Amino acid sequence: MFALIDCNNFYVSCERIFNPRLEGKPVVVLSNNDGCVVARSNEAKALGFKMGAPAYQHQDLFRQHKVISLSSNYALYGDISNRIMTMLQTFSPDFEIYSIDEIFLSFKGFSEWNLTDYGKVMRATILKGIRVPTSVGIGPTKTLAKIANYFAKKHPLLEGVYECKDAASILPLLKQVAVGEVWGVGRKWAEHLKVLGIQTAYDLAQSDYAMIKKKFNVILARTVLELQGVNCLNIEEVAPRKNIMVSRSFGQPVVLYTDLREAVSNFATRASEKLREQHSLASAVMVFVRTNPFSKTDMQYSNSVTLKFPLETNNTMVILKSVVKGLQQIFREQYKYKKAGVMLVDLIHGKIKQPDIFIDEAKMNNAKLINALDAINSKYGKQTVQFAVCGYAGAWKSTRNTVSPAYTTQWDELLVVYAN
Repeated sequence: MFALIDCNNFYVSCERIFNPRLEGKPVVVLSNNDGCVVARSNEAKALGFKMGAPAYQHQDLFRQHKVISLSSNYALYGDISNRIMTMLQTFSPDFEIYSIDEIFLSFKGFSEWNLTDYGKVMRATILKGIRVPTSVGIGPTKTLAKIANYFAKKHPLLEGVYECKDAASILPLLKQVAVGEVWGVGRKWAEHLKVLGIQTAYDLAQSDYAMIKKKFNVILARTVLELQGVNCLNIEEVAPRKNIMVSRSFGQPVVLYTDLREAVSNFATRASEKLREQHSLASAVMVFVRTNPFSKTDMQYSNSVTLKFPLETNNTMVILKSVVKGLQQIFREQYKYKKAGVMLVDLIHGKIKQPDIFIDEAKMNNAKLINALDAINSKYGKQTVQFAVCGYAGAWKSTRNTVSPAYTTQWDELLVVYAN
């Protein structure tokens, strides 16, 4: 048996932890540059606001319905997520963190337990300890646990927990689930499945495995088996990423090369830190820039370049030199740049690399210096020490007009309570 624990309206729930005045009110959280809706409270959902809706198109509705819109605060959300995941890992030795607000637990060896009650204990523990509401779905496969979670969230009488003991017991309920809601199906596959007459999760569960495998692929065919109660997807450890990208849309158009260089240098620095966190090395780096494709007045331009390193590296200095060199190649004046990014590609594990007798690896990667920088920034805060080319986040900085404080990660933004 598996459990999927999903945090309800996660970003909004994080905001409500430290601002109880948001309880019961329609709240939306916006993406970078306060662009689109990326999270909604139940009250906002009831008003009809959709995920991905451009905020500028709904300002009148926000005012009409007194909707509170907040800038995304990923430092806060990431820290709260880490606390929740750490707490939930105490309920099972086998777990898989699926996303910032979802985690799978394996209940292998729990056959004598009342898993519904156990799910309620997990839910109550998180609500009491962190004040974030969750939904718990339990099933014999990960896909059925996902669907059980769907029902746990949809029906209040279930008190946030629904257990599917076997595929036969949930099969009739699958008629209520659109095929596009099934984990791993997606919009495009859902459209193709509907052409074949497969409208619901029930239809997909009743479909022929061989036919689905032939017309689609083995991944969707495994989903069919999972819906039938055949376990095909086990708990997985988090695998190192094959590529690492850091990119951002700018709060205002960037026209100067120095500002764009500052932006991509910051992205490269952050990507390098992520690379070292997973103990990997990069073989090459890609740099890209683009203007605003939605502008009807600005000239359009986009370009990218990939540069290979002499030797696989995680050294920020080596990566920065290549990134700046790449930007020089693709930068064009007279354009208003809206977005840029850096991607480290062809990653390998730090212990698996091909030596080069013509390159002094110790000198090139300078591990002691980079480790010292990481240690300083870890102890005293991000960017305590940084490279001069990274500057001070000028014209390229994202717009966040209504961001909440970093209550849990910055000393100067801790919540303060005054007593009379």
